[in-house]
Amino acid sequence: MMMIYKIVTADLWQDALANQKLVGMPVDLRDGYIHFSTADQLRQTAEKHFKGQDGLILLGVRASALSGDLKWEPARGGDLFPHLYAHLPTVRVDLAVPLPLGADGRHRFPEGIA
Repeated sequence: MMMIYKIVTADLWQDALANQKLVGMPVDLRDGYIHFSTADQLRQTAEKHFKGQDGLILLGVRASALSGDLKWEPARGGDLFPHLYAHLPTVRVDLAVPLPLGADGRHRFPEGIA
């Protein structure tokens, strides 16, 4: 069971819960798909796109739960990244936890992730 991850703002996650679906962050809306990362890609994603940002939520989803709408496409450095070409129903989210900043300004991931 492979998990993929999405970092979102707490406000966006609250909106998603109210609407029962996540439509994505502004970059997702611009690109036409929801960007996800594998556990191995997650720290670099957080550093590159969310450095120093507080008030974030880490979402975890089983890749198999997203069926044909999930595509693995080359991105940073040629790595294959999971991209969801649909809205994410909140019932598919298996993990939703705060992603706090540590004293060093880096995000603190739950044990066993990233």
